Amino acid sequence: MMFMNKESDPILCQTFPTFVDGAALIWFSNLPEGSISNFDVLADQFVNHFTASKIYVHNSDYLSTIKQGLHESPKDYMTRFAEATNEIPNLNPEVYLHALKSSLCLGKFQETIVIVKPKILAEFREKAITQIKIEELRALRKAEKPTSNREDEKRNKHPSSRTDQRSFRLTPKFNSYTPLNTNREDIIKDILHSKLIKPPNRASTYQDQRYVDKSKYCTFHQNTDTQQMTAL
Repeated sequence: MMFMNKESDPILCQTFPTFVDGAALIWFSNLPEGSISNFDVLADQFVNHFTASKIYVHNSDYLSTIKQGLHESPKDYMTRFAEATNEIPNLNPEVYLHALKSSLCLGKFQETIVIVKPKILAEFREKAITQIKIEELRALRKAEKPTSNREDEKRNKHPSSRTDQRSFRLTPKFNSYTPLNTNREDIIKDILHSKLIKPPNRASTYQDQRYVDKSKYCTFHQNTDTQQMTAL
């Protein structure tokens, strides 16, 4: 309708608000009375007012600025990259794929892409989906790992946290015991003679005789080995 009446400024100016809505219609309604002398003036004021609201459109060179973060998952990287490509009209798929591959950070996924060398976006997305599933499975297993296993791993990593067996002490079962009415040696001989317990295997002689105190004798082990004497 406006093209049909392009020679008539009054009709063009009066017809213009019938084709706009929202912010544009509010702007037109707030124009001061008598401020528009012809349609060219109206068009210039309209363009100048709404130029700041124009959507900035990137070109394909912008994709080279998008890099995968050091700790960014393939899923987050692919999502962020796809959002950027939505702002680029008529993007060449080959340019898309090249930028996508060259912006990967060093890691297992990047190594996989270098080996496979996907030729089209569909192949790249297939490898990315596989990697995403692997990482999600690892995260799930880590979350389900029993606490006891984690504690064992922690102890293995930090040997100082292990129980020092040298500080181990036997805890008496009772608070008090009946005093012995004879010496230990006679008691042990009676026990062994009556076979109340199985006699121990005869212990071997300590390797270095310099450390053997032959003045001491272990009735239970029947040996002068100082290592066994210390227990009695």
